[in-house]
Amino acid sequence: MWLWLTTFAISIASALIPFLPIEVYILGAGAAEGGTGTAISLGIAAGAGATVGKIIWYEAARRGVDSAWAQKKLSNPKIRSGYLRWQQRMEGRPVYAVAIMFLAASVGVPPLLVMAAVGGLLKMPMWLFIPTVFIGRSLRFTLLFLGVDFALH
Repeated sequence: MWLWLTTFAISIASALIPFLPIEVYILGAGAAEGGTGTAISLGIAAGAGATVGKIIWYEAARRGVDSAWAQKKLSNPKIRSGYLRWQQRMEGRPVYAVAIMFLAASVGVPPLLVMAAVGGLLKMPMWLFIPTVFIGRSLRFTLLFLGVDFALH
């Protein structure tokens, strides 16, 4: 239980602080605790923690777009045009938005931190954002835990 909670907490911190990679923790935790069941459980814990952290980035960007500073930046016609174009792409194509967010969550390209902020800026629906990030991150981390387990045990 402590390992699960520790994994969850470290994953939140890793999602918030870009230079604190959860993958290093996964290598250590995976080496210390083996087994397929444990790998799946810890992968879900890490995915849940990462989702909580990315929700914070999402919300900061979503609320920040209405700030005076952001509105001043958006008064530039070139920036406003790009913003509106991307907003229409996301709103008009939820499958497109989910696909890009899932790719970022599971593979890391484009970086999920950036995409979480973009999702917030473009006001991607939260009901799409949360499960997409959770499933993508849980899958990524479970596979990493399983890989460590396979390599060492």
